[in-house]
Amino acid sequence: MNYRIMGELPHHGRYLPFGRLTRMAVAKQHTVNKRIRKTPEERRREIVDAAVRLIGEKGYYGTSLREIAQAVGMSQPGLLHYAGTKEGLLSMLVTDAYDASGTIDDFIATGLPGSDPDNLFFPAYLRYLVRHNAQRVELMRLYMILETEAFSPDHPLHEYFDDRPNRTWHYYSSYQWRIPPQMGQWSESMRPVVRQCIEAMDGVQLRFMRRPPIDLVDEWIIFERMIFPSPMWDRYR
Repeated sequence: MNYRIMGELPHHGRYLPFGRLTRMAVAKQHTVNKRIRKTPEERRREIVDAAVRLIGEKGYYGTSLREIAQAVGMSQPGLLHYAGTKEGLLSMLVTDAYDASGTIDDFIATGLPGSDPDNLFFPAYLRYLVRHNAQRVELMRLYMILETEAFSPDHPLHEYFDDRPNRTWHYYSSYQWRIPPQMGQWSESMRPVVRQCIEAMDGVQLRFMRRPPIDLVDEWIIFERMIFPSPMWDRYR
């Protein structure tokens, strides 16, 4: 039967004018759209999560903005409203996502042993950082892939990673750490130690991504004992 005859459609056993049903459908769709509307913060979180996953799988050069937009159900212009450019998206991932957590201030806020700002232990913070990274594996994978790609001078993050050891040293040096008296002043003796920590942590994280699996924290502890040997560091770890 063609229900469009006479401009009416069946509705719960009775007939309603087609125009009324159309208005009802539009109103219902408007209600649905209103209900699922997301805040800018929720949208940014979705964009970051999708970009972390896709770039972590394909790399920066192998991932397009269109793919990321499709993953979050947005148009590419809509994505650019939040990220600005593809390079701007990288900034969101590295500085606003990866670098923004696992900080020394985060460690101090935990109240863990060694986190007292008046009695701050550097090895204790590094153990906290390793545990933190073990809980964000996709983000850690992304960071490692970007670091490898950034060997190319043309990569948008080339300078960021090139300056990473220097930037990390100055960041750590902005806090007051308790270190063994034998080490002298932090500024005089700890820069090579910080460099070794960066190198060891990069290596442990790379090994963590391969098979057979290892425990990231347990593996780091082995390197910690070499970098911060006993008995000198026993009361400062």
